[in-house]
Amino acid sequence: MSQMTLGGRVASSWEPDVGHRRPARVGVTPSLPWTSCCHHPMLLNLCYGLFRVGNRRGSAKAHLLIVDDEPDVIANWARVLGRDGYSCVTTTDGERALALLESERPEIVLTDLKMPRVDGMQVLARALEIDPDVLVIIITGQGSVESAVQAMRAGAFDYLLKPLSSNDALRLTVQRAVERRRLVAENRRLREPLAPRIGFDNVIGKSPTMIAVFDLVQKAARSDANILIQGESGTGKELIARAIHANSRRAAQVFVPLDCAALPDSLLESELFGHERGAFTGADRTKPGMIEVADRGTLFLDEIGELPLALQAKLLRALQERQIRRVGSTKFLEVDVRLVSATNRDIAEQARKGEFREELLYRVNVITVSLPPLRERGADVALLAHHFLRRYGRNREQPITGIEPEAIAVLETYDWPGHVRELQNVVERACALADGPMIQVRDLPAHVRGRGRPATSLLDRDLPLAEAREAWLQAFADQYLTHLLHRHGGNISQAAKTAGIDRKTLHRLLSKHGIKP
Repeated sequence: MSQMTLGGRVASSWEPDVGHRRPARVGVTPSLPWTSCCHHPMLLNLCYGLFRVGNRRGSAKAHLLIVDDEPDVIANWARVLGRDGYSCVTTTDGERALALLESERPEIVLTDLKMPRVDGMQVLARALEIDPDVLVIIITGQGSVESAVQAMRAGAFDYLLKPLSSNDALRLTVQRAVERRRLVAENRRLREPLAPRIGFDNVIGKSPTMIAVFDLVQKAARSDANILIQGESGTGKELIARAIHANSRRAAQVFVPLDCAALPDSLLESELFGHERGAFTGADRTKPGMIEVADRGTLFLDEIGELPLALQAKLLRALQERQIRRVGSTKFLEVDVRLVSATNRDIAEQARKGEFREELLYRVNVITVSLPPLRERGADVALLAHHFLRRYGRNREQPITGIEPEAIAVLETYDWPGHVRELQNVVERACALADGPMIQVRDLPAHVRGRGRPATSLLDRDLPLAEAREAWLQAFADQYLTHLLHRHGGNISQAAKTAGIDRKTLHRLLSKHGIKP
């Protein structure tokens, strides 16, 4: 008996169903795959049974196309596989198979290799062209090592040699193909919810300005154009950069961030372009730069306005030529990088002053994404606050489950000079200090309780008049009392006199608003 094995797959020239041996058509020294012990029919049946039991969860019906120029062969295969619950379409003609690939859209294709007019390799190529996820099993009686390798390189799932050792050899191979389909589908289902989470779920907002940003980012991500993200520090520029990458055709490749403001000028060149061993003192090994690491992916340069002019020229050349040269090297390396940059500066103004190269500005600023400050996103403050509450509120013995409406009103009237990053810090602090299951006004920092814009953010919310008036009054009272105490140095008597109320009433109001004298 001879058998062909390739990548752990096995096909034998022994046909037990007819009760005798046939001469081997090819002789290949077998390797030791996991199925190499199963060439005997009894052992193969055992392996198939164990495989079926161990993978019962993945055993689902699949739609099969069977192609062979021997009618008896395809009739037998269709009968055997039909008993296992597979839907089988058969044809003895390769040209007809090409048409069935279009109309039937099979999940698994079993095809003979040698057929008149259209052979199995043509069927394989067309099947993968129509559906890259289809699994093609080549089964032939005229095989060789060269044809097996060619088929596998062309994308075949498996390569078996006729006559098969038993019908269970066919069933086992098809079952493995079904399991592969299931795993691929399950992986895709797991990745699909993940992509939006990496992409846009972390960039939270429902205000009109942020909806416009999301629309622009989704359109820009589909192209390969370089993008410049502008916005004040803390507005979420890196999150937007990651969203662009996650929604681009480069999503499966690496995302490489580099903060240009965090490194001294002397190290930036090496960090961006890499260096060869011995290029400078301390360079004891060759190190690839971030541009090289980001090849075929996305490079994110945060605070690109901090790049020194000399390095700007080198970056410009790298973007134009799609080549880089490590420090200390004479060799140029080809790179394919999508550049996303960010800045909190007015780079156009820098260019007019000669602080930023105008040519580089045009190269990195093909598409501009401008992020609004949080103070202009009144409708998003509550949304973001509850997002951070879910993150930090559960890390306690008694979880924090919500935020009192009065506290939300205070958050919405604050100016947020530190933007989203400051809001995150405030909510984390409140979760740590809250006495009960709800964040109250008294759990917020004094500077947040005492500064704000009572009317502005409330206008951005769709509230009934009575509810809006109540929220405005609550925010106004909180700010008024805070400033009142500040003006009188915490003196309750003087503050009460100025407010025209008695000390007891003032104490009650201060307690209600969580303000400590």
